[in-house]
Amino acid sequence: MVKTFTRQLNTRGQGDALDLTSEVAAIVSQSGLSAGLVTVFVTGSTAGLTTAEFEPGVVHDFDAMFERLAPRHADYRHHLRWGDDNGSSHVRAALLGPSLSVPFHDRELSLGTWQQIVLVEFDTHPRTREIVIQVMGE
Repeated sequence: MVKTFTRQLNTRGQGDALDLTSEVAAIVSQSGLSAGLVTVFVTGSTAGLTTAEFEPGVVHDFDAMFERLAPRHADYRHHLRWGDDNGSSHVRAALLGPSLSVPFHDRELSLGTWQQIVLVEFDTHPRTREIVIQVMGE
């Protein structure tokens, strides 16, 4: 069986990160499925998902690492085409990826003690994001 849910959330722009673990865990728990796989997907091309220990130091380190890999103020051909400033956002999001799958058993996510589901915003402006959460199992 497959059940699909959507959620809206607001971000503050590039460098913002949000812990989605409790929201995803609640959906899994209430899905009526006891074991399977949950996939979390962010629509759009300027945000990404991962697992991490969600704490300010890791969020800072993510931002610093992505600034080294795809500097915000570098030259991007995307800026020339659209006249905007978020070329780094697209590159960063492509590096992280838009989705994440987590197994679950007994209606609980199979995450490690310090492992949370984290949305990382890369766009240069605040955004309203749609998150698709698809629960598959029995």
